[in-house]
Amino acid sequence: MLLPLVLLIICKGEPWLFALLLAVLTLLALQEFFGMALPHRKAELFPFSLLGALFPLLPLWGDGRLLLLALAAAFLLIAFHFLFRLQDITTAAPQLALVACAFLYLPFLTAHLSMLRLLPQGSRWLLLVMLIVMTNDTAAYYVGSAFGRHRLYEAVSPKKSVEGAVGGLAGSLLGALLAKFTFFESLGYADLVITAVVIGLVGQVGDLFESLLKRSFGVKDSGVIFPGHGGVLDRLDSVLFAAPLTYYYAIYLFGRF
Repeated sequence: MLLPLVLLIICKGEPWLFALLLAVLTLLALQEFFGMALPHRKAELFPFSLLGALFPLLPLWGDGRLLLLALAAAFLLIAFHFLFRLQDITTAAPQLALVACAFLYLPFLTAHLSMLRLLPQGSRWLLLVMLIVMTNDTAAYYVGSAFGRHRLYEAVSPKKSVEGAVGGLAGSLLGALLAKFTFFESLGYADLVITAVVIGLVGQVGDLFESLLKRSFGVKDSGVIFPGHGGVLDRLDSVLFAAPLTYYYAIYLFGRF
């Protein structure tokens, strides 16, 4: 149910509506992260989840410095919180590091999706990212299931295979080609190949990174909000890593090849 809503808001909604949706997803994803990483402090850290939910709204004011200001303010507040709400001093540093990591991983990266939406062809870039990620995931699953023989990174994700990863990249290329001939005509062939490979690879790394976190925390899924499919973070992992690279590619490199 989430995907049709996201597509509708991207295609028909105003940037502020998309940013508001991202704010809600960021709030939920942060709560999931804290529930995995620091379950005994999850309720205590809820105000930080609210603070992180503001990050996707900041680009609407058109000044990227606000994002850096928010990141700096968040770190200072996290530091003050752990300094003056000290529990076990031997775990203070790793717990503080986990909360700081959560802000870099979730609000900061998610804000790049808002920034991407505000570009002249922002809705097309967002649809391109989603299409490449989805075709990558689908192709990787079916190719890996049929032909997977060599483990990609067994310690982190035992089911993923090298063959599946290669199949996923082929799926990314097909997804980008489909985008060019449907809604993103200005996407040149060189840009098509580069974005497909970059987003496809980085999306796979984002998925592996979240698997690394879950295995480290000893959980199967980040949450249960989507029965049978895990939590919000399980749905966003690939897109989160793809968002900043796509944004900077779009503003600095698009059309130059």
